[in-house]
Amino acid sequence: MDSLKFAKKIADIVLSKKGTDIKILDLRKLSGISDYFLICSADSDRQVKAIADEVDKMLSEEGIKCFHREGFESLNWVILDYFDVIVHVFKNETRQFYGLEKLWGDAPTITIEDELPNTEKEVERVPKRTVRKSVKKS
Repeated sequence: MDSLKFAKKIADIVLSKKGTDIKILDLRKLSGISDYFLICSADSDRQVKAIADEVDKMLSEEGIKCFHREGFESLNWVILDYFDVIVHVFKNETRQFYGLEKLWGDAPTITIEDELPNTEKEVERVPKRTVRKSVKKS
């Protein structure tokens, strides 16, 4: 699986745990750290843990192991390193403070949005992923 498809797969897992403001930053031409950063937000430390645990669980069930994980002590910012994709799960206020998107402002960004059905009558609300690409011009 190529690294962008892998990042989008992770985005789907994050959506399943109600992660918000999901962005995939393309670092391939900017850094050798990783191909992509996936950045998302959570409302509480409990949700940060739930998102990170679910990503780790779902990927390890497919035989994909996390190389390094960090931040489980404080649960303000959890990092899961899968080499090609590094996942950053932030508590809302921590994400605003560190501003990774601004730090990597030259990176082309894909925004993943959660679209819920418009009708109130639907009992099962299944999130649908939409992708919006924004490329900054120099």
